[in-house]
Amino acid sequence: MISLVDSHAHLDQPEFDRDRDEVVSRAIESGVRRIVTIGLDATSSRESIDLAEKYPAVYATVGLHPSNADRYSDALMAELRILARHPKVVGVGETGLDFYRKRATREAQERAFRAQLDLAADLGLPVVIHDRDAHEQVVGILDEWIARQGKGPVRRGVMHCFSGDLRMAQRIVAMGFLVSVAGPVTYPNAKRLIEVVQSLPLSDLMVETDCPFLAPQPVRGKRNEPAYVRFTAEKVAQIKGCSLEQVALQTTEGARRLFGLGLAGSTTHQFDDDVASYQGGIEREGE
Repeated sequence: MISLVDSHAHLDQPEFDRDRDEVVSRAIESGVRRIVTIGLDATSSRESIDLAEKYPAVYATVGLHPSNADRYSDALMAELRILARHPKVVGVGETGLDFYRKRATREAQERAFRAQLDLAADLGLPVVIHDRDAHEQVVGILDEWIARQGKGPVRRGVMHCFSGDLRMAQRIVAMGFLVSVAGPVTYPNAKRLIEVVQSLPLSDLMVETDCPFLAPQPVRGKRNEPAYVRFTAEKVAQIKGCSLEQVALQTTEGARRLFGLGLAGSTTHQFDDDVASYQGGIEREGE
């Protein structure tokens, strides 16, 4: 059995309310050993932590999505700081800039982005970055942040659901970030993203679903879920001309190193323990 990590999911979303247990079970049975569920605001961050407490395979991040940046306040940042100390919180975000949807002003987005970058640095956590139609602005803010932090051989975070070109991918990798590939790499028009995957080493890549959004081509039009990260990994293997097992091994190792997911060497024995722990928990809840 291959071992994959869905490095970016939104299990707290209402699309999963009717069958969340089954969704997590299907993921585990398909070889997804860890799922990182991502906070979008204070409520979403708390719910993500609740899910991480319930499911052994699930970890959480806490953050304020750029579309919610108008909710930014000192009190909210103080709450995120407290939430981020939970033992199953492995990152700060989803933060960044979204100049496509324009649900918050640019000024509010940039303020919230900078504050969360500083929070991640203060707590020694990686940052999960959203970037849509804001490539140069995101890279510029990251440049400023790294200049304050000092350049070093550290994994600072991940650019999730990467949508830039190869030049941008190379720039952010040089900064110490991973590039995460989602379902769009499987779409017929994914030429630019395919070039990125072809050119970067597997050690710089992770895979994700961004579920319930962006279902891969084989299930496009359906609700996305963590089990479907396999389709993305298979496409990466096809692009790279390597085995699925190799993609799984290296992207899982990247996620383990970035997030510290308690994978402890990625052993099959540990995976079996995770499955047994999950199934036992569900059975106890049903008693």
